[in-house]
Amino acid sequence: MKIFPAIDIKDGRVVRLQQGDFSRLDVYAEDPRHVLSGFVAAGVDCLHIVDLDGAVAGEPQNFAAISPLLAEQKVFTQIGGGIRDLAAIELYLQAGARRVILGTAAWQNKGLLCEALARYGEQIAVGVDARNGKVAVDGWLATTDADSFAFCQRLRELGVATVIYTDISRDGMLGGCNIAAYRRLAAIEGLDIVASGGISSLAEIANLRDMGIAAAIVGKALYEGRLDLTRALAVARGEGSA
Repeated sequence: MKIFPAIDIKDGRVVRLQQGDFSRLDVYAEDPRHVLSGFVAAGVDCLHIVDLDGAVAGEPQNFAAISPLLAEQKVFTQIGGGIRDLAAIELYLQAGARRVILGTAAWQNKGLLCEALARYGEQIAVGVDARNGKVAVDGWLATTDADSFAFCQRLRELGVATVIYTDISRDGMLGGCNIAAYRRLAAIEGLDIVASGGISSLAEIANLRDMGIAAAIVGKALYEGRLDLTRALAVARGEGSA
């Protein structure tokens, strides 16, 4: 299993939200490059980046801060937040992103999703954000009536290879992730699931690894010193103990 440390960017700075609430925001660094340097020094080879302003605006907003991170060739970078057309996808791929995440666009625009999959294949992932089991969109500001698990199944049928699934109620709360949800998602044949939201212990990482989850995103637990990154990487690889 892979570990993706998260760098969420708002106004060019590294921040974390609680349950997606922009009024409950902690700032951890002014320069995202310094955060990435620390991750690389710890042995990280994957990185999850979110343009929070872009997620709300519906188009990239922090490209100047994000592009140096994408140019770091030592890590596999995936980027999401406000990517809602082919131009934005191309912008990030040309800047060095290895995978681009469609969220709201995948829900609202099936045609775009299918065209992006046809052009870019496994370089396209879908972020499925869930509030009480329902799909949330527009930077988590709106919740639909759609069942998030059924949506993940439909995405696989369309040819999506990777889904980043976030339980919004757990995100940024340091209370643990929704293990039951990931066990259910792991049963979708042929779909790589990336777990996101509340992961804060080595035991959780081991549990996700053992159920066949492809990767886990860790954020606030790292920034708050609750989770040792080097040990997390080792547990994800199946080395050492939780």
